[in-house]
Amino acid sequence: MKAIVQDQYGSPDVLEFTDVDQPVPGDREVLVRVHAAALNARDWHVLRGDPYVARPSADLGLRRPNVRIRGTDFAGRVEAVGPSVTGVRVGDEVYGDAIGAFAEYLAVPEDAVAAKPANLSYEQAAAIPLAATTALVGLRDVAKLQPGQQILINGASGGVGTFAVQIAKALGAEVTGVCSTRNVELIRSIGADDVIDYTTADFSRTGRRYDVVLDLVGNRSLTALRRILVRNGTLVLSGGGVFTGGSLFGPVGLMVKGMVSAPFVSQRVVLLKPTINKANLMALSELAESGKLVPAIDRTYPLSAAADALRYLEAEHARAKVVLTV
Repeated sequence: MKAIVQDQYGSPDVLEFTDVDQPVPGDREVLVRVHAAALNARDWHVLRGDPYVARPSADLGLRRPNVRIRGTDFAGRVEAVGPSVTGVRVGDEVYGDAIGAFAEYLAVPEDAVAAKPANLSYEQAAAIPLAATTALVGLRDVAKLQPGQQILINGASGGVGTFAVQIAKALGAEVTGVCSTRNVELIRSIGADDVIDYTTADFSRTGRRYDVVLDLVGNRSLTALRRILVRNGTLVLSGGGVFTGGSLFGPVGLMVKGMVSAPFVSQRVVLLKPTINKANLMALSELAESGKLVPAIDRTYPLSAAADALRYLEAEHARAKVVLTV
């Protein structure tokens, strides 16, 4: 089968579109014929091996990636199932998150996939898993966002941000999104009540305060982010997006500062560590099928052009999601 393979850290030029062995599903795994796979900032960080402090992890290695095939978010059709699989059948349309998604076939644990939302295309469904789960967990579980609360989302036009705007609205909040001039109308169109154009205004100095701040960028100090929270508000820190390569800590530095200061301030400062599982995917499917969650896709590329897609993502021109068709 064809796949996108990475054997060293570097620019998108290190990626190869090449033949590899087709996986065989294990006892409790399903074999998915991938029809679409989505890019995330995580793919860029694995490509670059950045930040360095994250290299001793499951995805990364000190000198080269631990896993050769790139990508995690996918949507496709089940081609085969392991002997002990009971909840998924051959022919089912599914989506989920598993390492190795930039390939024609993917073997994945049965409990890591869910039924694809019936009203979405493969491309739309592939855009959901990591980004939308991050938004869902951050707002519903971590921030415990309530109807009527006011939330500011820094990075509203990104992959996670576009889902966060819609999920916050579905939870009944009043939403302010922060983005650049060219994305203002996009953020309004997906439900934001107010939009701050960061090229013309500093959201941390408007004088307005929020019950929840979801920071998806990491480009403001902890002091600036706390300044716009009400006294008992909640600041949710995520990993940030695509940064200039070669950093030691990247957005992790802000997150560490947040955790160190958390016990000494009146506001809640919490880290966002999303769990992608069947239950969360099913909750997102319900939102999608009700029309409350519509994936926004910036561009699509064929699998063979994954390097070009990552260049586009790396240049920070991408808004919402970039998807590969397989």
